[in-house]
Amino acid sequence: MSRLLAVPLVLVLLATSLLAQEVPPGAKWEKDIVSGKGGDVDLHLDIAYPENATKALPCIVVIHGGGWRGGNFKGHVPQILEFAKRGFVSATIQYRLVPSARWPAQIEDVKCGVRYLRANAEKYHLDPQRVGAVGFSAGAHLSMLLGTMDKQDGLEGSGGNPDQSSKVQAVVAFFGPTDLAAKDFPANVNGMLHDFLDGTPEEKPANFKAASPITYVDKTDAPTLIYHGTKDALLPYNQAFLMTDKLTAAGVPGRVEMLLGANHGFGGPDAVHTAEGTVAFFSQYLKK
Repeated sequence: MSRLLAVPLVLVLLATSLLAQEVPPGAKWEKDIVSGKGGDVDLHLDIAYPENATKALPCIVVIHGGGWRGGNFKGHVPQILEFAKRGFVSATIQYRLVPSARWPAQIEDVKCGVRYLRANAEKYHLDPQRVGAVGFSAGAHLSMLLGTMDKQDGLEGSGGNPDQSSKVQAVVAFFGPTDLAAKDFPANVNGMLHDFLDGTPEEKPANFKAASPITYVDKTDAPTLIYHGTKDALLPYNQAFLMTDKLTAAGVPGRVEMLLGANHGFGGPDAVHTAEGTVAFFSQYLKK
């Protein structure tokens, strides 16, 4: 989680001009939109959508990884352009980073981004009832929180548009943590969690529980697709199974795919397969 080793959808686009951030024909890309406030900091997003949409379209929010302390939302512009080409509205959103901002700043900020999109649904041709989230590593963690947390769970923050829901209707999570109090993380990840949650599980048990997606799972939650590599050196793949058990018990649809021999990030055929699987999953649950 200290860095994103590979971003599958980017790898699918290596042979295209999207990596140069060229807008596909028929799509529109708007940059650096202020979506709200994180504390006293302006939060931004980039959004892409089919330019001549005649009806409200499903929306996909893309959340970057980086151990909650690194990464940049701009790194996912190729993905939102690709999603726009596939008939979605898509936004890559900013959140505050450790150490200048600790938990719960990160979840408050991504919730703020989702609420902004819903508040501006007509402007961007999106259907506020069909919003999904995809994330990578720490971004996968935040995406799963968006799919499981309800307004009564709190942590909405004060970034703007409080009348809008921040919960999403479908989630794709690439190698993300689900139980942050687990005892089998390597030492470097425990260090990241310490910085993120301002202590250890023994010192701050409430933070570790509140920050774990498994805490909130119930039957109303978003269908979820999880990808995880069996040789992930940062996040044990048991994290995916912990979430699977909770989702199964609650009757939430979706699936988990184990990528045999894959590390924390992957390329080649696995990247192509998971990229197409992501689009298919969102099409299944958001294009109904």
